[in-house]
Amino acid sequence: MKYTIYILLVGLFIFNCSSTRTSNPKSNEITSAQVKNDTLKIVNEELEYEIIIIDPLFNSWLVSNARQRGFYNQNFLETRNQLFVMEWNQRVLQPQRYNPRLYELQIDYDPNIDYGYEVNYLLYNYFLFFQINYKQRLGPFVPRI
Repeated sequence: MKYTIYILLVGLFIFNCSSTRTSNPKSNEITSAQVKNDTLKIVNEELEYEIIIIDPLFNSWLVSNARQRGFYNQNFLETRNQLFVMEWNQRVLQPQRYNPRLYELQIDYDPNIDYGYEVNYLLYNYFLFFQINYKQRLGPFVPRI
């Protein structure tokens, strides 16, 4: 079984990685990281998931604006991602109130799964990028770098 996470510009955002399996932090290493054009792909074959971020502006934003890896600890990233995912999913369920082209699909982010630092880092930075680029606010925190 392979779980896939997609993040797309203009409303196509699929984050599907729910599982009942518990993970060993040692086995949560990223086995492959690629950057091709405007697609960023990270694969972890042991946990059987991948995250794909397809956005014409995200890679350049990540390189030029995001804090370097290691600036935030994994616990901070997981906590913020949980808040952002909850707000995102609430907006998906209210298409009459929020732009359904921005919030098309729900995100299945299980706080009991250790996705590792890299996935949490990229997801957190995508949420920052999304909030800044589309002038959205997904939580009580002002999105800033």
